[in-house]
Amino acid sequence: MVFSNDTEQALLSAAALINTVSGSLDALATEHDLDVFIDEQQFSGGRTGSLAELRSVRQLRAQLREIWTATEDEAARLSNLILSNARALPQLVKHDQWDWHLHATPPEAPLALRMGTEAAMALADVIRAKELSRLRICAAADCEAVLVDLSKNRSRRFCDTGNCANRTHVAAYRRRKSAAS
Repeated sequence: MVFSNDTEQALLSAAALINTVSGSLDALATEHDLDVFIDEQQFSGGRTGSLAELRSVRQLRAQLREIWTATEDEAARLSNLILSNARALPQLVKHDQWDWHLHATPPEAPLALRMGTEAAMALADVIRAKELSRLRICAAADCEAVLVDLSKNRSRRFCDTGNCANRTHVAAYRRRKSAAS
C-alpha cells in the first residue's frame, strides 16, 4: 500500500469525479446522476439533492482537475484553499463498513465541501510524500481521463474509464505488423 486506505479511497474517488466529464459528455448531468455517483463512491453524510448541490460538485470537479496537473506549489495552494473554505477540522471516525479514518467536516456539511475536503486531505498526503507524480493523465492519445498510479513500480499509464490500454496496444501491434509487411 502506497498510502493509507482512506487516502487511496479519497484519491480514487477524486479521480472518478474528475472522470465524470469527457469532452461534451457529462455523467453528472442531473441530480439523479449525482445520487448514483455518490452511492457508487460510498460518500456518507447529508444530502440536499438540489440543483445547487449538483452545481457545487461540478465546480469541485473542475478544481480537482486543476490540482491533478498542477505543480507541487500550486497543488498545495489549491488543496489548502479547499480545506480553508470548508473550515476543515480533522477527526477520526468509524462508520458503515469503514474502520478508523479521517473526516474533516461534519456529516451535515454540504456535499461538495465534504467531498472536496476528503480529496484535499488525501492530496495533502500525496504532496507531503512528494508523490504528486502518481496523479496522471491517461497515456492514450485520445483520452483525457485522470488516474492514480498506486502501483509499487509507478508503471500505471492508462485509466479505467475505457479500454485505453488495450486500444493503444492493439494499435501499436497493428502498426508493427503493417510496417513489417
